[in-house]
Amino acid sequence: MAFVQNHETKMRNFEARDSSGWAVNMDTCVDQMEPDALVDIIRQAAGCDVSSFDEVFLAKSVARRIAASGAADAAEYGQRLADDRQEAETLLRSLLVCHSEFFREPLSFALLEALVLPELVRRKKQSGQREIRIWSAGCAAGQEAYSVAILLDELVAAREAGISSMVFGTDVSEANVAAARRGEYHPAAMQNVRLRHLDACFLRQGDSYRIASRIRERVDFSIYDLLDTRTNCPPACIFGDFDLVLCSNVMLYYRPEYRRVILGKVSHGLSRGGYFVTSQAEREWVQSASAFRALAPPAAVFEQVGGSW
Repeated sequence: MAFVQNHETKMRNFEARDSSGWAVNMDTCVDQMEPDALVDIIRQAAGCDVSSFDEVFLAKSVARRIAASGAADAAEYGQRLADDRQEAETLLRSLLVCHSEFFREPLSFALLEALVLPELVRRKKQSGQREIRIWSAGCAAGQEAYSVAILLDELVAAREAGISSMVFGTDVSEANVAAARRGEYHPAAMQNVRLRHLDACFLRQGDSYRIASRIRERVDFSIYDLLDTRTNCPPACIFGDFDLVLCSNVMLYYRPEYRRVILGKVSHGLSRGGYFVTSQAEREWVQSASAFRALAPPAAVFEQVGGSW
């Protein structure tokens, strides 16, 4: 009973002053939520610490669940979280953003295709090394990881470079990783895929497209939390030393101090002179870090140059 009274009091603290506003005005909901109280309520009700998430993103996610669940107000939804484990799990799943696209951020992928990947092949041939290592961090259902693997497959074949590649895709969501490993996508997901890539790298199976086995074999997916302070890189890759790291539309969902944790992990995992790709929405955060140099503004592609992050 003490917990119920406690979280109801906290919910009233950020409940809309116009109690009907929760269901009809998300901006009002967000403005009137107290982030620390919200984090505390979710921790007690769902047993999960969500303090790393951006405050506005967290508040909007809760506002959507309040509206979807039919709760009359914030206090009622707080009680529902405490009583209904399934609703608590639904809320937590909504925080694990799983949307992605093949060849998202066209400018960045154009730069990867025309400059970054050919330069990596040149460096490997010059040094006598034979493997390009890439990390797709926060890979969702695998589209980003497969996109760069497709470009590498085409490049290496065209140049008869004798270079192998391995792409490590990681995500904190078990469901996302399972979907990525299946490599099956609805035709609507193919809108950014060139026809020659569609023909060469996908197999049509009924109402879906499946990644060709030769591409799938070069991508390893595993569950990994970017905020895990015990490790500097995914255990599946054994060691870091990545030539390229892609981490797009991930940092924007976290508070500033946790974005710095992610940037530090990326910087540590990159090989000397390695490349980092993020999203346009996150470009300024990376640009302000002295560890990275913008390769060709305004593309969100950077080269590691040392310094601090």
